[in-house]
Amino acid sequence: MRVTKSVPVVSYISFLALYFSFYTITPISSNSIQDDFIKCLHRNTHVDFPLEKTFFTPERNASIFVEILESTAQNQRFLTKSLPKPILIFKPVHVSHVQASIICSKKLGMGLRVRSGGHDFEGMSYVSQMETSFVLLDLSKMRQIKVDIEDNSAWVQAGATLGELYYRIAKKSNRHGFPAGLCSTVGIGGYITGGGYGSLVRKYGLSADNVLDAKIVDANGKLLDRSSMGENLFWAIRGGGGASFGVILAWKIKLVPVPETVTVFTVTKTREQDADFKILSKWQHVVDKLVEELFIRVAIRPIGNGGNKTVMTSYRGLFLGGQGTLMKVMNKGFPELRLTRKDCTEMSWIESTVYNAEFPANTPIEVLIQVKSPFGKLSFKSKSDFVKEPIPVSGLKRIFKKMMQEDSPASFLGWTPYGGKMAKISESEIPFPHRNDTIFIILYNTDTETEPSKHINWLRDLYSFMTPYVSSNPRQSYVNYRDLDLGKNEENSKVNFKKAQVWGTKYFKDNFERLVMVKSKVDPENFFRHEQSIPILHVQS
Repeated sequence: MRVTKSVPVVSYISFLALYFSFYTITPISSNSIQDDFIKCLHRNTHVDFPLEKTFFTPERNASIFVEILESTAQNQRFLTKSLPKPILIFKPVHVSHVQASIICSKKLGMGLRVRSGGHDFEGMSYVSQMETSFVLLDLSKMRQIKVDIEDNSAWVQAGATLGELYYRIAKKSNRHGFPAGLCSTVGIGGYITGGGYGSLVRKYGLSADNVLDAKIVDANGKLLDRSSMGENLFWAIRGGGGASFGVILAWKIKLVPVPETVTVFTVTKTREQDADFKILSKWQHVVDKLVEELFIRVAIRPIGNGGNKTVMTSYRGLFLGGQGTLMKVMNKGFPELRLTRKDCTEMSWIESTVYNAEFPANTPIEVLIQVKSPFGKLSFKSKSDFVKEPIPVSGLKRIFKKMMQEDSPASFLGWTPYGGKMAKISESEIPFPHRNDTIFIILYNTDTETEPSKHINWLRDLYSFMTPYVSSNPRQSYVNYRDLDLGKNEENSKVNFKKAQVWGTKYFKDNFERLVMVKSKVDPENFFRHEQSIPILHVQS
């Protein structure tokens, strides 16, 4: 049957089923398949690649293979021996290498995982819980950035980090920036596929809202740009989640204006200093309504131990302007925080990216190109929520009581405000739908380095407790904070329709159906797949 544009997708749901066509791979000799893969690569690329610098296997050099595998794997929780690792790692240096990797993986019946920065929360870019034989395509050597100030744009390859992008922009201009995340070591390739928000989100929206063009290699190994891929695929890759439609090679982004001077601040309050929750309550009521130039996020974490244990709330702000104007805005809109000039520091926008990444004070901006996190590599589990109505004081008290039950200071809640530009963009403009009715997004995070089961159970309990205070029907989640708990308890039907629908509607709401239609057209064999990739349509007989 043929689905035409003139007929709504929903009318076909009764006889269309979503399914994951996961392949069963018969174990074969690792050396044999590696040799076959190398031969196939040579036959399908016109640009040579030095094997010793681009091709890594456990058999050829085990120690280097492990080093490469772990090099940008940011969540240590997924480096356990029990999880299937790639049979080989290939680090392409040219577009033809990526094209050949896709062609050869398909020919040899192997899965393909794609990694740019390795920050995916469930480790799906470098391990697999569904395949035992797969290739890891590591894009860390493809990190070129070309900034065009006159055109207010830049081309940035997938392997470059947010920090590198910020740094290269600043080297060309102190009046240009880009709206992206706080963590400087995140790879740009996968980041934008989920939407991408940061300290400029209220002024300029998501990273994906500021994409002009893209280069992607599809399931047939063809290199496409916006013109050749078409507007449906271009829509899907800007917020529809990573590794479902092809391999993103580069993004063309729109640079945004920033003032020469911005102001940052951090105000910290203990549970006792805000005993009546007057400050946190007011934050919820005004944070999405303040001027777009002001961004104030909140971090809530347990500190101390024994009788000295409490909960600390940190208000970290960025204002696109000087200290004097900021004080006027705060005194009018959020006087409860009692911000003072001593709390504020004026700096350039590029310096604020270092500050927001939480590097130590006075760290030079060159740290942004060192691909090094101030926190090192962590072991963690995360979840997310979107808040539509302010949480009442009774709820805040119970949240803080739950936080007191956690004994790791590395566990925290991150509350990030929306409003401003976010409230002006349609839910269907790109796949990311969490827009004008959202006050803030919650990131739940717990440390799993020691006693992982204990901390994960605490996190899940807190998430369950939060149900009355967050979005519903569906309870929404952010696709860049992948969460394999979603749909986990659903029955595994023959085509996994029920399971896919659970997490699909949480991440994308009504946009999920359109994403499935796009996926079915551009990758009908479901070559680009992972545990939560967009599924394909299948007509039931």
